[in-house]
Amino acid sequence: MNVLVVFDHPRRNSFCGAVLDRFVDGLQEAGHKAEIADLRAEGFDPRLGVEDEPDRDAPGKIYSPAVLAEQARVTRNDALAFVFPVWWWSLPATSKGWIDRVWNRDWAYGARKLTHNKALLIGLASADAGQYAKRSYDSAMQTQLVQGVLNYCGIEEASLELLHGSTGSESGRSGLLDRAAMLGRTF
Repeated sequence: MNVLVVFDHPRRNSFCGAVLDRFVDGLQEAGHKAEIADLRAEGFDPRLGVEDEPDRDAPGKIYSPAVLAEQARVTRNDALAFVFPVWWWSLPATSKGWIDRVWNRDWAYGARKLTHNKALLIGLASADAGQYAKRSYDSAMQTQLVQGVLNYCGIEEASLELLHGSTGSESGRSGLLDRAAMLGRTF
């Protein structure tokens, strides 16, 4: 299976980057091919301009060349994965802007939906699972990102995996890297 892995972190050499590497290693061990979309390194502009604004009055609207290139990248892959730090209990702004611009009306929702059967969100959370559960952050993220974005756009087998304690001890971080590799192997 070809998997587009969307990576969003200001530093590729961060712990988030190490999680990306281990996840991709796991994908490859399982026989999958990974294409990495490093949004920051590629200079993706997350701002939604008029040329990419959804327009109910213009069915079949042709979007900007930048968006068409990203849509082609999404289309040539069978499944999607995202690796990102959890900021304000959601995706970073660049990932959200990528979705806003690229997953546009009548391409990812509306008259046409995405054809991918599977997607995985891997969020690195600094707090522990108990803190997330105590305040229902985990269920809020599940509703917003899995149901509100992935399922809404037609991806039925979608899940959110939070790697808690990402700023913790070396042994804890090592366990998170092992978990990322396992997520790739079992994707």
